[in-house]
Amino acid sequence: MVKSAKILAVGGAHIDRRGQVSGLYVPAASNPGTMREDVGGGVFNALRNTVLRGVSASLLSMRGGDAAGDTVSRAIAKAGIADLSAVFLDRTTPSYTALIDREGELIVGFADMALYDLAFPKQIRRSKVREAIAAADAILCDANLPSAALERLVSLAAGKPVFAIAISPAKIVRLKPVLGNLAVVFMNQREALALAGLDGTASQRGIVDGLRRSGLTSAVVTAGGGPVLGFDRDGMFAIMPPAPRKVVDVTGAGDALAGATVAALLRGIPLRAALREGVAAATLVIESADAVPDFTAAAFMEALALVPDVQEVA
Repeated sequence: MVKSAKILAVGGAHIDRRGQVSGLYVPAASNPGTMREDVGGGVFNALRNTVLRGVSASLLSMRGGDAAGDTVSRAIAKAGIADLSAVFLDRTTPSYTALIDREGELIVGFADMALYDLAFPKQIRRSKVREAIAAADAILCDANLPSAALERLVSLAAGKPVFAIAISPAKIVRLKPVLGNLAVVFMNQREALALAGLDGTASQRGIVDGLRRSGLTSAVVTAGGGPVLGFDRDGMFAIMPPAPRKVVDVTGAGDALAGATVAALLRGIPLRAALREGVAAATLVIESADAVPDFTAAAFMEALALVPDVQEVA
């Protein structure tokens, strides 16, 4: 890949609400806490991390003609990303609401994203989108797109690398028709189990074997604070993430890992080394209240120095 790589991202860019419980979480009861609102989305969070690592980017998403849509538009512009998104004046902008405990771990997430299912299949066919695909060196997408849109996107990519983010156990199955055409898929362990049709007792080897049987040739599987597992045609490997210097909020950590890893891959760095950069970016997110902290190059290198070397898994 050329050093000044261009990437087109297609997927979620919407309102992200995060409510954090201030005390011990009590199910089925009123819990005191705080609520904050920002602009997020799997692809958008990842893409902002890709831009922070020096990649030129454009984004195709869907939003409504409401105040929330204006907020999303401003966030895309602030990130220095070319906005190719479609606006539907009579629709509500998609949103994701997460409830997290006082340690920053997710309790439950709620996704209101009907517009994505409705609009992406048709919008992928726009001539402006075809031109953007032709101009890009690579594509980044997420499973907020329905399968029909994903198939069309991969077809238009015509052999260019397509990276994908799983989003959730329920949505990762949307990737099934295109798994054999994806360069790398980023997912967490629950999403991997859902895709591979396995239960929680599966070993690392069992998960990788199941993902290979599903058609994947390369993927990254995160497990919270556990080892980050990766595989490609050359084998299976793992990285143990460093313990965060502080845990503020885990929201966006997986997206940061995907975005920074993709940026490194586009600089020609092999997956094993690229994934170390992804782990460093994820660490910076966990240590910040922001889903996409605006880190400096020095802060990134400091975090990268804490990431251990890749270990090959027999």
